[in-house]
Amino acid sequence: MKCNYHTHTFYCDGKDSPEELIKEALERGFFALGFSGHSYNEPDRAFAMSGRTAALYRKEISRLRAKYADKIEILCGIEQDYFSAEPVDCYDYVIGSVHYVLKNGSYIAVDDTAEAVKNAVKELYGGDFDGLAEDYFRLVSKAAEKTGADIIGHFDLVSKFSGQNGFGQSLRFLAAAEAAVRKLVPLGIPFEINTGAMAHGIRSVPYPSPELMKIIKQHGGEIIFSSDCHDKKYLDYGFDIAEELARAAGFERAAVLRGGKTEYIRL
Repeated sequence: MKCNYHTHTFYCDGKDSPEELIKEALERGFFALGFSGHSYNEPDRAFAMSGRTAALYRKEISRLRAKYADKIEILCGIEQDYFSAEPVDCYDYVIGSVHYVLKNGSYIAVDDTAEAVKNAVKELYGGDFDGLAEDYFRLVSKAAEKTGADIIGHFDLVSKFSGQNGFGQSLRFLAAAEAAVRKLVPLGIPFEINTGAMAHGIRSVPYPSPELMKIIKQHGGEIIFSSDCHDKKYLDYGFDIAEELARAAGFERAAVLRGGKTEYIRL
């Protein structure tokens, strides 16, 4: 897949400048690169873009889009968190994501650290990881419509640290995920096959897991590939593995964004 639409820069929590990432994309033969800075939201002030930073981000992507117009299609997107109220109509596309669960007045960052998630499960759910997963997937089921998403971001992010913490995908976990799939598939929005945690050695498979890929396929869902890139060296990390798993789950095509529209190409 010679494209990526989940790309973070130093305007939020990424390492590189937009232009450095574009040059890397050109070296790898990309036909498109979409940027997706984190929208501002209260629980995520340390990593998200402020209103001023977001304006600078949009201005720079616009400049680079014109500069590289004859070489690669550049898109200016946003990763809109469920708890964000920032406007999204000034972006080319939206990745709708859930990074937090609100429990008893406390925000749980499901992708913070393994220790933080384990402690939150112990203190707020009495050790019941499935309880956290059920709350998470309830938010995910509503996130696409709430955020105006064109892409459903890292569908099972809640299981990021399951390997380290010994949390498996139980029948309750899978049932909660499937309930979210049933609500999301009719919207016609592709589910992101996201290799971000693979790049950092946290997972050996993408989000969603192969089991959940099969559930998405069974219910008629579509997919789109991304690396959730925070470092240019991982711009297309694990795409070969992700494509192989997607084909094994029964997918024959994947979405790409071209000219502001969603199109599909064969795997």
